[in-house]
Parts: sequence; structure tokens; C-alpha cells
Amino acid sequence: VLELLRGVQRGSEDTKRSLSCLRWALQNKETQQKFVRLDGSIRTLIGLFTSSLADMQMEAARCLHELSHSSDPAVAEACLPVTSYLLTYLSGHSVEFTELCLYTLGNLVVESKAVRKQLLPQGIIPVLASCIQSPHEAVLEGLGYVLSQLLQAKEAPAEIIPVVLDSVLPQHMLRLVCSGLKAGTGAAVEFAWCLHYIVCSHTANVTLLSLGAVPALTSLLLDLASELPQDAPEGLELLVCPVLRCLSNLLAEETGCEGQIQDERLLVALFLILQCFLQQHPFIVQEGLWLLNNLTADEPFFCSALLSLGLLPALLQLLPCSQMASVLVLTVLCNIAAKGPAYCQQLHRTPALPRLLPTLTLPDPEVLGQCLELLHLLFLHCPEAAADFVRQGGHQALEQHQSTPEVQERARALLDMVGQLRGAATFSPCHATLSAFS
Repeated sequence: VLELLRGVQRGSEDTKRSLSCLRWALQNKETQQKFVRLDGSIRTLIGLFTSSLADMQMEAARCLHELSHSSDPAVAEACLPVTSYLLTYLSGHSVEFTELCLYTLGNLVVESKAVRKQLLPQGIIPVLASCIQSPHEAVLEGLGYVLSQLLQAKEAPAEIIPVVLDSVLPQHMLRLVCSGLKAGTGAAVEFAWCLHYIVCSHTANVTLLSLGAVPALTSLLLDLASELPQDAPEGLELLVCPVLRCLSNLLAEETGCEGQIQDERLLVALFLILQCFLQQHPFIVQEGLWLLNNLTADEPFFCSALLSLGLLPALLQLLPCSQMASVLVLTVLCNIAAKGPAYCQQLHRTPALPRLLPTLTLPDPEVLGQCLELLHLLFLHCPEAAADFVRQGGHQALEQHQSTPEVQERARALLDMVGQLRGAATFSPCHATLSAFS
């Protein structure tokens, strides 16, 4: 390592060759640590990185990029003197050189809070904002990478996200995600995750809502569903996932923003997307169901639409996908049942009960508890559902859980409810009309 450094420092004809060899050597973790401890090593690289010789600059940039891959914070902090130059070179030079500088910055901010603390006053956010209108996909992808690393930092909600929100970055990120998702670009992936990290901070959601994030992301999902091929291209799930999460979290805000998207086409699009990714990427099902939960939690419109569009059988088919999918499907059904007798009657007519009975035999207390909550709502609002439940042997499944600690009280309460209904002379039908679903 020392010999390579001396070869670089001599400034001979072999400087470039020594730099190239050094770059390959710096792929080794121990070599990285030894190199930064050598006197003048970083200073020498900076000298070449800032020289007027383009080929030397590029080789030095590659060496710095290799150093930035180190997981040792000491190596990242040794590179502190180069950060201001990396920022300066983002506004010019070749696309390859700019891309290299971006990924070097992104790698450095991952490992070192000291690097992040230095970059903020150096103006990294305004510099990145000036890059986001680049016509080059490679530059945009690198920019998205740097931003995503910054936004995941522990100090991001207090120190980084407010600065980002004061820039033009959010509106341009939203634009690029909405225009690039269908194409499956790497930049769209990075910016979609950036939006997700911003939304998760909650403090930023008012800004994103004011930018029209909810209708924009909704329109994006509609467009995507309308053009989905039989087999989704690999990598598309990485884009769909953060978009679903962003929309879910934005809908969770108490801002009444769900009123902006009273469009039943969103439900159809959502189920098409779930069907497309179910086999190869089942984790998307969980993301989609979380969005469906937030859509139906308070807003009767989407509960009515889900029933009137005949999507309930498709929802019930997702019950066995996973433990979390089961919980979320049952939660969505509870959201619907909580809306009253007309909704419960429609659930009963689907019929939902035959799909629920196997769920009562599952050992998972969370799934079981949610199933009991759904049955309680159904029996409360539609006693004839309780009659069918008894006829299908459901009460026997409930009796098995009278000794299950987590749910025994709820199981007993439901059995008492069923017993009272069985003791009645007749079961009163639900009289509410179905006009609510029109």
C-alpha cells in the first residue's frame, strides 16, 4: 500500500497505473484501513481529484469511491476533507464523473454522522436540488441514492427533512416517481423510497398533501394497473411497494384527504396489482391490504364500493396468504361490518361465513381475535348470520377456545351472544335496504 502511494506521489508517468492498482487494492477492507492511516494519503488523492487532468481525476474519484464502501466509520471520517470537492463537482464534468461523486457521497453519509453533520452546512440539499432536473437517468438514480441515505439517518426528521421540504426536491421527486414508475427506472425506485421516508416522519405530510401527493399517487396506481402485463417485470415490485406505503400513510393522516380520492377504480386497480404480484412477490399483498385497510377504516364510500363491485370474494381469497395478510383481511372486513346492518347483510350474503370458519381453528391469537371481533359485529347487526353460524357448526369451534388465555373471554361472550339468539323464537332478519351500495 505504501509503495502504491509513493508511486502516486512521485508524479511520474506511472501515476495513472499506480492509481489504477491502488483502486483495485482499496477493495480490500484491511487495505482501506491501512491506507487512510498513512500520512498524506487522503491529501494526495484530493490533489489528483482536483487536478486539471481528466483521466487522473477519474482514477482518483474511483479510489475515493472504493474507500467510501468501507463499513468502518474511521475510514469515512478520514474522507471528510473531500466532501466539499465532491459537492462542487456535482455541477459539471461528465455524467460518469457526476454519478461517481454522487454514489461516493451516498456511501459516506451511510457510515458516518460526522460526514452528514459536515455536509448539511456545506449545502448538500441545495446542491442536490440543482441536480434533480438533470436529463440523465444515471445522475438522477445516483441523486436518489444519496437522498435515500440521508433521509434514513436517525437525525433526519429533525435536521434533514425540514431542509428538504424547504427545497424544490419533494415536488420534483413526486413528478419523477409518477412519470417513471411504469418504465421501471432505477431513479423512480430511489425517489419513491425517498418519499416513503419523508412520509414516515409525519411532520412532512402536510407539505406532500398540499403538493397533491394523494391524487398523484392514486392516478399512478390506476395507470400502472391498466398496463400490467401477465407477468410483472422484475424490479417493478420495488417501485410499487413504496408507492403503496406512501399512499397508506398519507391516508392515515387526520386531514380528510381520503375525500380527494372517492374513486372506486382505485379498488379495482389495487386488486389487479395484488393479483399480479401474489405468486412471485407476496409481500406486496400485505402492502396492498394495509392501503385497503386505511381506505375503508372511516370512509363508507370504499366499503360500499368494495361490496358493489363484487370484490369481496377476491378479498377473502387472500386470507391464507400469510399471518399478517389474514389479520389485515379480517380488519378490512371489520371496517365494513362496523358500518351497520346493510353492510353486514351484504357480507352475510356473499357468503363470508364459510371462509371464516377455518380461521377459527388457527392457533394464532391475533388472527383469532380479529375473527372474533368480525363475528361479533356480524351477529350484532345481522342476527340471521348467527343462525347460519350455528347451523354450520361454528359454535363448536368457539367452544374449543374457552380455555385459550388470549381470547377466552371474547369466545365466551360470543357463545353467550349466540346462545341468546338461539333461544329466541325466531331470528330477526336485517331490514336495512341495500341502496347504500348503489
